[in-house]
Amino acid sequence: MTEVRVQSVKYDRRSNTPVVVLQETEGDRVLPIWIGVSEANAIAMKLGGVALHRPLTHDLFMSIMAGMGGALRRVLITRVEDSTYFAELIIAKNGEVVSIDARPSDSIALALRAEARIFADDSLLTTMPAESDEDGEDADEDERRMRGEALEERLRRMRPEDLGRFDR
Repeated sequence: MTEVRVQSVKYDRRSNTPVVVLQETEGDRVLPIWIGVSEANAIAMKLGGVALHRPLTHDLFMSIMAGMGGALRRVLITRVEDSTYFAELIIAKNGEVVSIDARPSDSIALALRAEARIFADDSLLTTMPAESDEDGEDADEDERRMRGEALEERLRRMRPEDLGRFDR
């Protein structure tokens, strides 16, 4: 398992579906997952620091879990089967650890609220081609930004069927 972070939430115009892009914390590999609009909004609002007067579903779940003495410790994105991603919520309560099956999109939204770490199975991560200058040296900040734009363009051109991986 490799620790990942939310790199971005994008919109795939071909499938009219949001995509959450996870990137390993110490590397360039990524994991794009097509998700639902509600989950994309929940993730984007938390990333954007949007505070609402009333709790949404993910906020409510966090309140219920805390009220019952539980705490989300980490999220594991474990596998993909038949175009469906699987994740586990690792919850600690009274010295015990419980694993709960969940969709990755919901798991990510909850992890952001709990400030819990997110991990993905190595087999799910994709390497983006590295860019370097003419001398073969590492890319500078402009080139890293361009690499991000290349990823965005690649995701824009891809169809969900191209990866065969969906969060359902």
